[in-house]
Amino acid sequence: MLRLAKILWIALRFGLEEFALPPGSRALRVLRVRALAEPRAVRLRRALETLGPIFVKFGQVLSTRRDLIPADIADELAKLQDQVPPFDGELAVAEVERAFGKPITEAFEKFEVKPVASASVAQVHLAVLPGGTEVAVKILRPGMLPVIGEDLALLDTAAGLVERFFADGRRLRPREVVAEFARHLFEELDLMREAAHASQLRRNFQDSPLLVVPEVYWDWCATSVMTMQRMQGTPVSQVEELRRQGVDIKKLARIGVEIFFTQVFRHGFFHADMHPGNILVTPGGRYVALDFGIMGTLTEVDKQYLAQNFLGFFQRDYARVARAHVEAGWVPADTRVDEFEGAIRAVCEPFFDRPLGEISFGKALIRLFQTSRRFNVEIQPQLVMLQKTLLNIEGLGRQLDPELDLWATAKPFLEKWMREQVGFKGLLRTLRREAPYWATMVPQLPRLLHRALAGDRLERLEELLAGLMALQRRRNRMIGVAVALLALALAWAVFSTVF
Repeated sequence: MLRLAKILWIALRFGLEEFALPPGSRALRVLRVRALAEPRAVRLRRALETLGPIFVKFGQVLSTRRDLIPADIADELAKLQDQVPPFDGELAVAEVERAFGKPITEAFEKFEVKPVASASVAQVHLAVLPGGTEVAVKILRPGMLPVIGEDLALLDTAAGLVERFFADGRRLRPREVVAEFARHLFEELDLMREAAHASQLRRNFQDSPLLVVPEVYWDWCATSVMTMQRMQGTPVSQVEELRRQGVDIKKLARIGVEIFFTQVFRHGFFHADMHPGNILVTPGGRYVALDFGIMGTLTEVDKQYLAQNFLGFFQRDYARVARAHVEAGWVPADTRVDEFEGAIRAVCEPFFDRPLGEISFGKALIRLFQTSRRFNVEIQPQLVMLQKTLLNIEGLGRQLDPELDLWATAKPFLEKWMREQVGFKGLLRTLRREAPYWATMVPQLPRLLHRALAGDRLERLEELLAGLMALQRRRNRMIGVAVALLALALAWAVFSTVF
């Protein structure tokens, strides 16, 4: 309750009521009596910074949706991507010395106290390792856990109220969504985990001409400190500078889409925080990924489901999309597929054959949400991060090339991936993956078969013995009844003779 009161107080302090109250309302006129010198976009950004990392991340996501929010707000919120106010550099030095257990001068040959970038949960300092290797050192903000814990508790309470009092609450499973977000957020607060994420992504794109991932220096990593290769490049948001360097912007936009689908469908492991502040571009037109705190994973079942849906959309095979939902159990089994197919067609058909600049995935998602509510579609928490990433990709693509045709760019990739999954190559890959298990199981088959047969015979023998014992008990009861009747008859005969 104290945290909620603080949130409301900060909102009023920065005049955010104008975003929540209807224009011209009496309450808004009363609150506007106080003086507010700064523009609304600046006040919103400062309020989010004051509220803490969860709200900063919310602002980062909003900044990529220029189709949904006014331009002045989008421009100001974009500063949250890499211009969050830093904490004192001396605190960073103290944290490094605490993590490594030695003075900063022994850990690094050179360490710049002034940070080069500051984000919601950490900031980055440039340094030089002993031997001359240039590195970037990421350091967590001090005192993060208590604030994040309070905000997550507040979100969980709000989700519980939605689940309890709103008609769609249980179907949307908001508490599971909050739990999924909390899991990813706490992973982001463990820089050893982030270093492992970076290593995995680097391995996935080791020989790729599309994406560069920095190398991690494990001897200079701890839970609160991560040291990685220093990367050179231009922020992807500086489109004019990239053009000046001779980078093909349209090609860059297509490559971004290909990287996204490669991560999702080939690797099942994707960067889930792909806002422009986390992406650089080399003069040669290669992407450079930064900040690996939030990564998403997908199972083979998830990938197959998503591929079926994407291909269904791209081929306008809405019956295929409807069947995929039913087979995955996302809609009730008694759902009429033809009705569900028609509803999906009504949502998706208007978006085909249009460039990205004329398509709003935000509006499409709203319509899909309305359709899902009608057919009781269950929201899948494990795919929430993927949805967020897809929106980030849309925002990035819109900045680079408003004419980008997302459908035409992604369709060939997905069709090739599906051929590899269900064709001869997919069969060979499955055989190679299963071969170690077969090599272990085949020598054990005779023993396992004997055990199964012996167990089966023993089970049948036990059933037979149980049946015989039950029959004997019934016979004993019948004999007992007969003896009792005979005794009664003899007693009656003796009684009749005497009397």
